[in-house]
Amino acid sequence: MKAAVYHGKNDIKIENVPVREIKADEVLIKVAYCGVCGTDVHIYNAEGGAFAVTPPLIPGHEFSGVVEKIGGAVKNVQVGDHVSGDPNIMCGKCYFCRNGMENFCTDNIGVGTTVDGGFAEYVAMKASHVFKVPKNVDLLYAAMSEPVSCCVHGIDLCKIKPGDTVLVMGGGPIGMISVQLAKLAGAAQVILSEPVEEKRNLSLKLGADLTVNPIAENLDEFLAGVTQNVNCVIECVGNIRTQADALRVAGKKATVMFFGLVSPDAELKVKPDMIFKKELTVTSSFINPYTFPRAVELISRGRIKFDGIITSVLPVEELPKVLADDSTRRAGKVVIKL
Repeated sequence: MKAAVYHGKNDIKIENVPVREIKADEVLIKVAYCGVCGTDVHIYNAEGGAFAVTPPLIPGHEFSGVVEKIGGAVKNVQVGDHVSGDPNIMCGKCYFCRNGMENFCTDNIGVGTTVDGGFAEYVAMKASHVFKVPKNVDLLYAAMSEPVSCCVHGIDLCKIKPGDTVLVMGGGPIGMISVQLAKLAGAAQVILSEPVEEKRNLSLKLGADLTVNPIAENLDEFLAGVTQNVNCVIECVGNIRTQADALRVAGKKATVMFFGLVSPDAELKVKPDMIFKKELTVTSSFINPYTFPRAVELISRGRIKFDGIITSVLPVEELPKVLADDSTRRAGKVVIKL
């Protein structure tokens, strides 16, 4: 089969590799689409992913496809089913798994990080982590189940209440999904901070109530003019400066969610007095524990829109260029079509 194989820093090649034989409890999926994630960029740059990466590896963890073959013990899906796969397979036995914190599993399998993933014509994985998607749902959208599941976990941690004001910083794909989820969670006012006009306009179509250009406008003054208190800030840029801004503009008793990925070596200077005087809750979101079925349901019911978020659908031969050059990724979500 054709696959993108990562061999080390800035080294990914399109190769022909064997299709792995599946075990009794596994499913072989013929991949339709696989999204390009910030984690894939970190892997490409040898900065690691959510889990330790050992090349050679086929990356890709945001995928959808059609069941090609099932193992003898598989009951939950059949050949021909349209599916998406939760790439984070936990052991169920370690301390964290047995205490409701499976995203911190010490013996996990990460499809696309610790084992071969979805930037290939076929991917094999445990049936327990394969979820059926209605056949009337575009497989392009079904491939977004994994990022949506991560955003659902982040929104859960934000503890948004009906009537809250939520500020989303960054109008990339994660920011646009977060805008929609914040509105679904009951926020009365969702504000997007984003310098690109096209992205600000798109967010209004997706449910944002207000937008602000943080480069051309004073963010603090803008917020003071539209709300008495910012109850939640979701930082989706993945930048030290915007993380500092998030802490500064957050209101009293607000939750500040660091969702955007920064370099593992990045450091943020924080004034504890500011956190103390506003009684802030500062949190972050690590992968997608227990949220994948909810993400599939949201997508299947059409509650999350992707028009305008997905900006490029490219063949796998383009993946090395996409990872090396961020110009395509800056426009929006890039999805590889297999």
